[in-house]
Amino acid sequence: MTIDRRTALLATLATLAVPLAARAAAQTAAPEVPGAAPIAGLPGPDLVIDLWPGIAPGMPARPPIEQVKERSPDPGLNDRAVLGITRPRLAVFRPEVPNGAAVMITPGGGYKWVVVDKEGYELGRWLSASGFTVFVLFYRLPGDGWKAGPDVALSDAQRAMRLIRARARDFAIEPERVAAMGFSAGGHVCCDLVARFAARTYDPVDAADRLSARPYLAAPIYPVQSMHLPIAHAGSRALLIGKNAGAALERAHTPAENVTRESPPCFLVHAEDDDTVPIENTLQFRAALRAQGVATETHLFTNGGHGFGIRRVVGKPAGAWPDLFVTWSRAMGLI
Repeated sequence: MTIDRRTALLATLATLAVPLAARAAAQTAAPEVPGAAPIAGLPGPDLVIDLWPGIAPGMPARPPIEQVKERSPDPGLNDRAVLGITRPRLAVFRPEVPNGAAVMITPGGGYKWVVVDKEGYELGRWLSASGFTVFVLFYRLPGDGWKAGPDVALSDAQRAMRLIRARARDFAIEPERVAAMGFSAGGHVCCDLVARFAARTYDPVDAADRLSARPYLAAPIYPVQSMHLPIAHAGSRALLIGKNAGAALERAHTPAENVTRESPPCFLVHAEDDDTVPIENTLQFRAALRAQGVATETHLFTNGGHGFGIRRVVGKPAGAWPDLFVTWSRAMGLI
């Protein structure tokens, strides 16, 4: 981006400034299992920010009911998942010394739910320790009947990117330097944002929606990407576009078929032995980006399976991916 564009963006942000304390009032709490005590030594988010003023757009006639499930048998290790999200929101992890960059994370969950810990809070803690301000997005789910249908999670991702930029001064970040990172079905949200950041998926609600939703760069990690069988993840596909979706709907929601030369650079990670989301999802996305002249960094690991995040690849070659991301993001000018 040029200095002129940066100056224009900062000027726009000046019109959006609202004190942090005022904005923090009456925000929805982070997802929690009722009655569960926090695990010592595993801090939660510093702040939670609702995406939408009032009710999120396109509420179903029968709104879902938010629930949080704890799936871990280990009392010393959380593995929570939240479903029925009606108040999409950002859980914020702030670093002690901000490096001026932000990462918005979209965790996975097969579009059935959004995982909290393995692909959300654990990355939030790790990246914030490296100086990033991290925003974990709890996005609405397409199977819950929202008016936006298969675009509902993308709507939340677009809105989140704009809201982060609108509040950049609150968090000591440069408004341009906001990256996106997503895992599994959250990787589909991330890839969709790479491809369709400028698509109008909702009506503007305030001045923040004048800002760009384009990430500075993106990191889809073992992403659900294609909606074409047999490489599509069947469960995500069914919840996003329906089991009997036709070719046109598949193409519309396969990010590799929608990337453009304006798509941001991407850092791609997948394991060769992933038997849940075939590696062809990443390979096809990489080929599409390269065909458009978009810079890519790709890491394919022999072992790792699916859904490894950080915790499942400790001590394995795939465990290097977070450090590789930081090194690459520095080379790309994010930090």
